[in-house]
Amino acid sequence: MKNPYLPLPMKLVKNFIETDDQLIHTFTLEFLNEADEKSFQYTPGQFAEVAVFGVGEAPFGIASSPTEPGHLKFSVAKVGVVTSALHQLAEGTIVGVRGPLGNSFPLDDFKGKNLVIIGGGFAFTTLRALTTYILHPDHRGDYGNLTVIYGARNPGLLLYKDELSQWEKRPDINLVTTIDQPVEGWNGRVGFVPAVTKEVAPSAENAYAVICGPPVMIKFTMPVLEELGFSPERIIMSLENRMKCGIGMCGRCNVGNKYVCKDGPVFTRAELNQLPNEY
Repeated sequence: MKNPYLPLPMKLVKNFIETDDQLIHTFTLEFLNEADEKSFQYTPGQFAEVAVFGVGEAPFGIASSPTEPGHLKFSVAKVGVVTSALHQLAEGTIVGVRGPLGNSFPLDDFKGKNLVIIGGGFAFTTLRALTTYILHPDHRGDYGNLTVIYGARNPGLLLYKDELSQWEKRPDINLVTTIDQPVEGWNGRVGFVPAVTKEVAPSAENAYAVICGPPVMIKFTMPVLEELGFSPERIIMSLENRMKCGIGMCGRCNVGNKYVCKDGPVFTRAELNQLPNEY
């Protein structure tokens, strides 16, 4: 039996500064052993624990897609001891990775359906994984119309800018980017994500909505989705906050009788309606 506490060794091959404030870096990690890569079978929406040896570990959503073999990507905000240590790592450093952990987005349920993906700030990581997976030639035909709404406080805080630019040019995705306040040179929308979602007004017919972002964004986007006709069973949310050990042992992430790290982090709105409003 695989030891859930034992991390796989991986090499940091790229430490990329994503945002203008330099507080979010994207790390590209390569597997050292072919057997480890084969055993690390994951689906968009899952997360992993990343360890800086001698410092500690922390859980992060996997930003890469299974359609991008050979490596994993994590976009990490500098908020504490472990994340600060990660930001300072030199390329070539060996780190540890435990996973994949948690559940994932219900890709089979999404087949044949239209999708509305809504993200805010650096919570766009697993949504990047989902979008990349759907846009892959092997999978794009399995899904209907794809609308992606992504917002940040200003253009410099948007993640994956090169990929966003590529997505804008594709005919098989409707990408809507927005910032909170007007900025000179910005040609996208201006406004908070809930308001922009209402303006775009994606149809709920034969559709799922997937949302991940700051709690305040989710709070005010939820009524918009309900007004547009999305049922609680068709609203998918990812709760990545509060997790610690990743395997349901420490109890830090429980919401009612559920553990975010084991029963989630992906839940439907219908599931969350049955739980205490603690998330």
